[in-house]
Parts: sequence; structure tokens; C-alpha cells
Amino acid sequence: MSRFSILKFIKELHRPVFTTQELAHFSGKSLSATTQGLNFLQRQEVVFKVCRGVWAEVGSKLLSPCAVIPFLFSGQRAYVSFISALHLHGIIEQIPQVVTLASMKHTKIIHTKIATFSVHQIAPSFFKGFGWYKGQGSFLIAEPEKALVDCLYLSTRKKKQFGYFPELDFFKTFSFRKAKEWVKIISNAKIRISVQKKLDKLFQTK
Repeated sequence: MSRFSILKFIKELHRPVFTTQELAHFSGKSLSATTQGLNFLQRQEVVFKVCRGVWAEVGSKLLSPCAVIPFLFSGQRAYVSFISALHLHGIIEQIPQVVTLASMKHTKIIHTKIATFSVHQIAPSFFKGFGWYKGQGSFLIAEPEKALVDCLYLSTRKKKQFGYFPELDFFKTFSFRKAKEWVKIISNAKIRISVQKKLDKLFQTK
């Protein structure tokens, strides 16, 4: 596959991030030929490999760490939550060093050329309360109230992550009542009680 033909197919995807497999399917070429073409473009600094099987255009204005998220998991969804979601919603000003994600898969760290992603396992019954960023974005994100409760949920676990926050700036429409409703669906009674106590403490100090 020539440099020019593969660039044509990349442009027709209309997004900065793509996989080797989908580009091969879209172009009708083999995975081997597609990979060779992408490697050539990488040497020319036109594209770069984000992680295994995932590529991005160099210099694209649409490229961001969050744009990579839908391509990190095969057949599984993950949504931005915890500290990263609180930052994107404007509740925390400090920019997180890693992008924090909620998933039903096992907790792990994913290193890529564009960002590091910290994936935290959420119980299937608690894997809800998210939607597309700003209603039409390319990645899923927790609602502000659910992101906060997700933090408190994880803070009760073994590693006690997200138990302490930088300064929180709750906007007028943030609903502690809605946050309490999310706490109620936590199936583990011990965790649910602990999360409720932590949420009550935050409400008293806000």
C-alpha cells in the first residue's frame, strides 16, 4: 500500500486515532500491508504508534489522551471517572498526571505514547452513571456526582486510593442528593455505609 493511498484512508476516517485492524478492513488491504504502510508513515513522522495496534496522526488538533480511550479495550467499555472526571467537570483545578478510568476489567496501568491510563475495576452493578462527554464527545465520562462517589467507593478498598482530594469547587448545580442516590446502589453494605459517611463529611465541609 503506497503512502498516499493509506493517507487517503486515514483522512476518510475523520478522526485522529485509529487501529491497524480497522484501517485494513476499510482499505481492503491485509494487516501486514497496512502495518508496513503505517510504519513507513511513522518514519516520515506523519503518524505515530500510540500503543499496540493503535495509531494517531501527528499534529492533529483533535488528538487528546481521552480520544484514545475507546481504542484501549477490545469489546469492553470504560469511562473517565475519579479525579480525571472531577477535573474535566471543573470541580478540581489541578490537572491529574494520569487519566483515571472505571472499567469492569481488572485494575491495571496502561502506558501509551500519549498518556498513562490508570484503570480501576468497578462492580458490574455499579458500572453506570456515565455518558458521552458534553453529550457528543468521543469518550464516555461519569456524571459529576457519580465521579465523586466512584472516588469514595475506591477509597474504601485495599489501597485506599482517592481518599483525599485537592480543593474541591462544587458548582451550584452539583447535587449531593443525587450523589446519595448513587451511594444507595452500592451492593456491599460495609462499603456503602463507609462511602455514605465520607460523603456526609464532604457535604458538611463544603
